[in-house]
Amino acid sequence: MPKATTSTFRTAPTSAASRPKKNGESSSSGAGGAAGGARNHLFDTARFGQHILTNPLVAQGIVDKANLKPTDIVLEVGPGTGNLTVRILAACRKVVAVEMDPRMAAEVQKRVLGKPEQKKLEVMIGDFVKADLPYFDVCISNTPYQISSPLVFKLLSHRPIPRCAVLMFQREFALRLVAPAGTKLWGRLAANVQLYARVEHIMKVGKGNFRPPPQVESSVVRIMPRDPPPPVKFEEFDGLNRVIFSRMNKTVRANFKAKGVAELAERNYKTWCAEQGIIIEDGFDIREKIDNILLEAGYADDRAAKMDVDDLLKLLAAFNVAGM
Repeated sequence: MPKATTSTFRTAPTSAASRPKKNGESSSSGAGGAAGGARNHLFDTARFGQHILTNPLVAQGIVDKANLKPTDIVLEVGPGTGNLTVRILAACRKVVAVEMDPRMAAEVQKRVLGKPEQKKLEVMIGDFVKADLPYFDVCISNTPYQISSPLVFKLLSHRPIPRCAVLMFQREFALRLVAPAGTKLWGRLAANVQLYARVEHIMKVGKGNFRPPPQVESSVVRIMPRDPPPPVKFEEFDGLNRVIFSRMNKTVRANFKAKGVAELAERNYKTWCAEQGIIIEDGFDIREKIDNILLEAGYADDRAAKMDVDDLLKLLAAFNVAGM
């Protein structure tokens, strides 16, 4: 797997007949010159699992929703052949595009070759998930669907905090991101993301806007990270959510009684006590302690499916006060 670098890729693409086969990460990336039919014969998109965005109105709509400023540096993930890239370049100071496929990277460069926009474009070739990201104000992505979750959390953990991200996802994933508490799609993903950002669904994108058409519908969401972020340790918040969302329609008390949960909680509590110099009394029962915390916090008989982010934070605080 190639390492992401900050060097600009300038190699011209070879012909389709002579191009060597390479393994690459699939990308539903933007493009401007897709051929007719179900396949893109120039780039063999079927082999790479790529779906080229061909509707210029959708591409421009995505850029417009980012509310770019002339001074912005934009991070684009999965630029493909540049259908989104050229529109972003027209509205900002610089674009840093991260692309896994060197063929696509070459095509992006080709789109701006000899134009003023060429100086505004920097291409990083490699795996976005493993890349060290530079400073950026806004992220725009026609996201490779298999990195949807890693991409979201990498953006939320990036510092300095970006102003916003406008991201294309598989529609089911997008709806799970924006789901409010108490709805069918509310869950651990929505809770974790909505703790650190405001998320809104801004556009549906049908299968017919891609070539080849994907098997699923797509949606565009806008993520606006909270700045400053809440003073909560993500590992603790996610750990709590992992327990109570494992069976969303069971009570919180029942989920903490699940196999292995009490044992893990006891190990963590004993570690904390050792660090604090606290002696654990004989006959200590972690299950009784957990039950008391849940009862005192008032969430023992609640269900995760109905608990919002504020409820989850209050429950986490109750555990923290008790040293858990």
